[in-house]
Amino acid sequence: MPEQSPRQPSGPFANTVTVGDVAAFVTSKNAGPYKLALDIVFATAADYERFVGQAGLDREAVAAIYGIPLADVLDVIHFAPAFAVKIALRRRIIAGAPGDSDVYGAQQHVPLMQHRIAW
Repeated sequence: MPEQSPRQPSGPFANTVTVGDVAAFVTSKNAGPYKLALDIVFATAADYERFVGQAGLDREAVAAIYGIPLADVLDVIHFAPAFAVKIALRRRIIAGAPGDSDVYGAQQHVPLMQHRIAW
């Protein structure tokens, strides 16, 4: 049986990839009890530069991805020496407080990882 090729996005998603498709890894973690840190790290300078140049990932975009107020996106930092983008978010619930479902902040990167960008 011939090997099937992966289904390519069509329509408005044609020529797009997810952030997770182009990054070496995307991760999240606590940055203290009141903040989360999201990291997007690329394998090469070329991938990092292309992402920074065309992905349009600014505070407004991150707020839209997460459905949070702009004020809760504290910073988007481009760090070229590590081919990385770091994002700081205000936690909706203090780490470990009643109602917190991810005390370590280890699962909060998924919406960012699944976000589609032109590539």
